[in-house]
Amino acid sequence: MYCKNCGNEIDDKAAICPKCGVMTGNTSVVNTEKTNTLAIVGFVLSFLVAIAGLICSIIGRKQCKERGEKGMGLATAGMIISIVNMAFGVIYTIISIAVFGALL
Repeated sequence: MYCKNCGNEIDDKAAICPKCGVMTGNTSVVNTEKTNTLAIVGFVLSFLVAIAGLICSIIGRKQCKERGEKGMGLATAGMIISIVNMAFGVIYTIISIAVFGALL
């Protein structure tokens, strides 16, 4: 086929003309891959409720692998942030108990 803008001959499967960069109108090659919802939810929850964020991120990451969806990075980040938040929570609890225990 030929580009409607510049007239350059292009591949029939091309979505963009390599010479002028104009969209060809070929929608069959447009990436419609969706992002895994649980990966997004897990990432957001990792900041608010760490354990829920960790669970959603683990499930979302597994689904990304199985279904070939986007969101693997979000799920991984959600897992890491959740673990760090839980570790800080444990450290804060231990320090609080030690401080209040010393005051009594």
